[in-house]
Amino acid sequence: MIKLGEYNTLEILRDTEPGLFLGDNEDGEVLLPNRYVPTEFEIGDTIEVFVYLDNEERPVATTDQPYIKKGDFALLRCNQVTDYGAFLDWGLVKELFCPFREQAFKMKAGGWYLVYCYLDEESERLVASSKTNQFLDNKELTVAQFDEVDLIVSHPSDLGMNVIVNKTHLGLIFNDDIYKDISVGDRLKGIVKKVRPDNKLDISLNQIGYRNIEPNAEFILNELHDNGGFIPLHDKSNPEDIKHQLQMSKKSFKKAIGSLYKERQIEIKDDGIHLK
Repeated sequence: MIKLGEYNTLEILRDTEPGLFLGDNEDGEVLLPNRYVPTEFEIGDTIEVFVYLDNEERPVATTDQPYIKKGDFALLRCNQVTDYGAFLDWGLVKELFCPFREQAFKMKAGGWYLVYCYLDEESERLVASSKTNQFLDNKELTVAQFDEVDLIVSHPSDLGMNVIVNKTHLGLIFNDDIYKDISVGDRLKGIVKKVRPDNKLDISLNQIGYRNIEPNAEFILNELHDNGGFIPLHDKSNPEDIKHQLQMSKKSFKKAIGSLYKERQIEIKDDGIHLK
């Protein structure tokens, strides 16, 4: 079955004036227009293509790679807004439609929005939605405390920054755990810091507890090497100075330099830490 909004590996069936007709093993066919036809091919070859609907609402194949596919999230630019909704640039000739009912906030031309792409059952068209939370579910978690996870920064709140966890769950990075600039749409690695009784996920950009010492210690050693063996920070430094220079909390910093001091790799003096 040829699937809309996904990559399909299809067989080249025949060469026609408008392009190549490709097929699957269930008698499905789709046109690959001439602009995407490879310079060399043979009937019977297979080719990987992305399938979506053209301006005539007919399935069409392309070798271009869209910025988003069905079931995925991405930060897209709004090209125009009409009486019907917004049209987003997703890297293909025909723009991706986002109806007004699927806009968390009214979109404007030139703005960037985090959206989810899905197949609308009524219109049988691929559409976008910036109401991303409705596509996330924390009822049955597939992650546990201390798991490393893939994150997509979703939207800010008074408590911190909401994130999409493994494209499946909703999580939150509290303000106190944000030690570097992050923006909506950023893709990051994180750690499940805590699983709350209601299955809400607290996420950290750093490792937790004893797991945090080794990577932060290694980071500080690299910073020392890059700065001539000296960093003007110590255990009495202002937390904001530590956050600004090393992008970590003072608590994490103290654990890391304590570990390095015990291993006799650094000296801690009044002016800062020195590499031994």
